[in-house]
Amino acid sequence: MKFLLRWMEKTKPLFQKGGRLQRLFPLYEAQEAFLFTPRDVTEGAPHVRDAIDLKRYMILVLFALIPSLLFGMWNAGHLANWANGVRGTGVWNQFGLDLWNGAVRVMPIVLTSYAVGGLWEVLFACVRKHEINEGFLVTGMLFPLTLPPTIPLWQVAVGISFGVVIGKEIFGGTGFNILNPALTARAFLFFAYPSRMSGDSVWIGVSSPAGVVEGFSGATSLAVAAAEPVGGNVVEALARAGFTLRSMAWGVEGGSIGETSIFPILLGAGLLILTGVGSWRIMTGGVLGLAAAAALFNVLAGPQSSPFLSLPFYVHLVMGSFAFGIVFMATDPVSSSASNPGKWIYGFLIGAMTVVIRVANPAFPEGVMLSILFMNVMAPLIDYIVLQVHLVSRRRYLERFRHA
Repeated sequence: MKFLLRWMEKTKPLFQKGGRLQRLFPLYEAQEAFLFTPRDVTEGAPHVRDAIDLKRYMILVLFALIPSLLFGMWNAGHLANWANGVRGTGVWNQFGLDLWNGAVRVMPIVLTSYAVGGLWEVLFACVRKHEINEGFLVTGMLFPLTLPPTIPLWQVAVGISFGVVIGKEIFGGTGFNILNPALTARAFLFFAYPSRMSGDSVWIGVSSPAGVVEGFSGATSLAVAAAEPVGGNVVEALARAGFTLRSMAWGVEGGSIGETSIFPILLGAGLLILTGVGSWRIMTGGVLGLAAAAALFNVLAGPQSSPFLSLPFYVHLVMGSFAFGIVFMATDPVSSSASNPGKWIYGFLIGAMTVVIRVANPAFPEGVMLSILFMNVMAPLIDYIVLQVHLVSRRRYLERFRHA
């Protein structure tokens, strides 16, 4: 790598102020930061010495997302091959066919997200004359994992453009956005193109109607639960549709690319918690909030109420994208609460609102996206209240100490 470092040092004056390519300095800086350790250090005191910088922080999040990406590719290919009647000659041959077919469907979505979103990042960096932030490495991966594998690529391009420009850059770029950019992009697509983002037909790629197996359905577990009429048993309805607690935990079903299986998400959560990158308080608070809201609805459920109210909390936990959202989306350090008590409150309310939206609003059987975006907006208020409570308690303590 020394020859590459010498070449970059030689060409650096071209990109610095006064050079012919000074407008493209953000591209040079991004390439240098990607290949080598960033050379920028804090010049003035105080100093906080730590091995983690922004590049390593984002790369750790990417590593945590890899299990969900790989499972998502395999799952998309597996369901498509099953629906189209494609069979291998053995277990490993079938696994290879599933993974390859899934990669063919998923990787263009990921590449489009990175290409178009990266173009906007470079454009704003060049215009504003600042560095290209590594934050987009995570946004560019998170956004595709929240999409169905059948999404048209032009909609991926439109969605990531909205998320980067409207969700982040107009606020000043990474570190200044009040909403999670990936969720902002998904929310835009959800409301602008609902037929491509929800419904039975979007989750499994069927290439030939003649090849569909008998009884094939692309309905998700959330859609089945939401459609159960008054007086029915939602758990039995899920079982009739082929959904059990075990199958929903494994996630071999239709859904967004990276959100269906609990186990790869738990692997990512473990890495984020062990490295201190993801907040365990937000994750734990989210699970507690979901459990509390589900338990409350279980108590309120009656014979004339929606069967969705009687769904146990552990089923809510493995259904839909709650696990993915609370691990990777809610823990975004920019748009979440900063104080430790605020993280508990923030996570708890996300979990509780998820169940409320799922149960009380049949138009949105999946409430994770809306609850996280709403709490993104509320996060500064939560931190403000926590700070004021702390200041009041501290003032009272000082007054008691002064009169002692």
